[in-house]
Amino acid sequence: MSLIDIEADAPANPVDLVEQLAALHDWSFERSDEDEITLSLSSRWTDCHVSFQWMDELESLHLACAFDFKVPEGRRGEVLKLLALVNEQMWLGHFDLWSQEGVIMFRHALVLAGGATASDRQCEAIVDAAIDAVERYYPAFQFVVWAGKTAREAMDTALFETVGEA
Repeated sequence: MSLIDIEADAPANPVDLVEQLAALHDWSFERSDEDEITLSLSSRWTDCHVSFQWMDELESLHLACAFDFKVPEGRRGEVLKLLALVNEQMWLGHFDLWSQEGVIMFRHALVLAGGATASDRQCEAIVDAAIDAVERYYPAFQFVVWAGKTAREAMDTALFETVGEA
């Protein structure tokens, strides 16, 4: 099955489309109910759990990407400062700190109001955006939480562009 085949047979529920993409790409997934699916993907730094949920009342496909990273209570203030700096740089989606669990999560939504349908490329693009964002900013989160750096120091390090490999 190719991406063209998926697009031609685009299902009414966009979660069905995500399931087809997961099967096509050999991504590990679990379909918890009709309107939700969770993909298990690896990034350069951590494993990501990408959950798609169709929200009929909002006519939106919501993506939430959690990863294995807990923020201790004592570092949450500095992490919130870092999230503000990170989110200023984001063109798609944003990061949140779920304060009750102390978990950082990337979130984005694809609005499909008025009967619009999701395409395979749109779904792939938001998965790519989530994984790219986690890969880019995960080291900054680590610098703040585990190295005790300030949000600004961590952000400056995360935005430092390297050329080539050593």
